[in-house]
Amino acid sequence: MESAVKDWIKADETAKEMLTRLFTERPFLPLPPPLHKLPLRPGNVVEVAGPPSSGKTHILMQAAISCILPKQWKGVQFGGMERLAVFVDLDCRFDVLRFSRLLKHKLIQANSNDMKSQTQYDKELFAECMRRFLYIRCYNSLEFLATLKTMNKQLQKQKDIQGVGVHLLVLDSIGAFYWMDRALPSLLVGGSNRKSLSLQIVMENVVQDLQKLLLVHPLLVLATKNSISGDKSTADELMRNTSSGPRPKHREYMPSVWQSFVTHRIHVAASEHNGNHQRQHTYLTEWILPSVNFSDRFVINEDGVFLIS
Repeated sequence: MESAVKDWIKADETAKEMLTRLFTERPFLPLPPPLHKLPLRPGNVVEVAGPPSSGKTHILMQAAISCILPKQWKGVQFGGMERLAVFVDLDCRFDVLRFSRLLKHKLIQANSNDMKSQTQYDKELFAECMRRFLYIRCYNSLEFLATLKTMNKQLQKQKDIQGVGVHLLVLDSIGAFYWMDRALPSLLVGGSNRKSLSLQIVMENVVQDLQKLLLVHPLLVLATKNSISGDKSTADELMRNTSSGPRPKHREYMPSVWQSFVTHRIHVAASEHNGNHQRQHTYLTEWILPSVNFSDRFVINEDGVFLIS
């Protein structure tokens, strides 16, 4: 009896082995600015909130490019994750030509030491990266739910084909169907015995399906959301208020089930003062969840996202 109890409580692995396994399966992801300040890993759900034209989609594109780029290729270091990235386009504004242009620019930039490669890129590598980029477009909440219901099989199929798993799931933008779902009356799906299709039910199912995906696939969820300010302050005023004490007043409109699902939240906004970067728009970031006492200022161009002082 005593030996049976000892066998039952005997550890399967040491603490060192457990940490090694966890950091191998769910490592910290090398994300580009401004997502690099906090250690993010698969299993986290990051919400990038901000008003329209604040660089949210560009940040997601750069994160997806970092995911699909290889660690190295033919002796050239790219520093990518070499994993699959899934981009779910919910507002139907994704520009694939812009994405491919950004990817080509990254490939050219990595070979910048070679004079012949300053305007050329490896087409084989470009095709390899694009195969790891999975794009899905949804026009309403029903299509979004259907996509999530079938995503597990699709990801497993792609993993078997390409030999690598997914590390990044992008949702752009999570609140795209909010106003449509809120305006429509509750619909009974499948007869009177089924639940009515309402905004709350839709978001509950979205969160449940995402939770199931996170259990099976070690991926990071990045979701954009258009924010609504609680007052008429400018972005610079909001950031000044943040540094001096009070947090920006954002009017939260997503259901509470989504709010509790998010583990990290960052707010981005365009700045009215470009400083020495007159030809480029300057943007401000502030981590809301977790609450940290620093903010970043950055610019966006073809080379990526760059922090400025």
